Amino acid sequence: MTKPDSTLQPAETEQPAAQPAPTLGRRFLWIAAGALLLLVLLVAGGWWLRVPELHGVLLQSPRQADDFTLTASTGEPLALSDLRGKFVLIYFGYTFCPDVCPTTLNDLKQMAAALGEQKMQHVQVVLISVDPQRDTPERLALYVNSFNPSFLGMTGELDDIQRIASQFGIFFEAQPGTPDTGYLVDHTSVVTVIDPEGYVRLIFPYGTAGKDMAADISYLMRRG
Repeated sequence: MTKPDSTLQPAETEQPAAQPAPTLGRRFLWIAAGALLLLVLLVAGGWWLRVPELHGVLLQSPRQADDFTLTASTGEPLALSDLRGKFVLIYFGYTFCPDVCPTTLNDLKQMAAALGEQKMQHVQVVLISVDPQRDTPERLALYVNSFNPSFLGMTGELDDIQRIASQFGIFFEAQPGTPDTGYLVDHTSVVTVIDPEGYVRLIFPYGTAGKDMAADISYLMRRG
């Protein structure tokens, strides 16, 4: 009896060895590693996206400031809208002020120095006089330029200035003085920041240091 030819038998196919299923410990390591990576990414993202601690009061619902026109320290009419495209820092004060005004203007001077010339090209500091009877454009020019040549003063009719001040929540009132000082003017002493689109964005309380103002303005610039 003829033996069957072994060459005619189908060759056995070699089956791949089964891979062992991951152990519970290995799965845990994978999950832990993924969670750690996610945590690192979240922390890193939070570091770059976090809102810094501002020194001024940031308005959560900013409103657009009403436009107005006064006489600038250059002697020419100047409207708030003429300064659109810049951060406008408005301070209501007067040149005969014995204390808070020169202190605040000096803080603004330090702010300008901290920001540097390049950033200051996008910033305009404006002193609006609450004493228009004595603050002529010429006197304002000498006063504000003694702090920084780029600073502007504005003056006009008392009724107009009162109306403008009221929209920013500024109060001022003349008080009797002495023969040496003349009359004084009590006034709210804050710096109001208007953004390039004309919205009131930030309020600096009296005494905010120049470097802190610069830090807040730089943040608003980055934020856009």
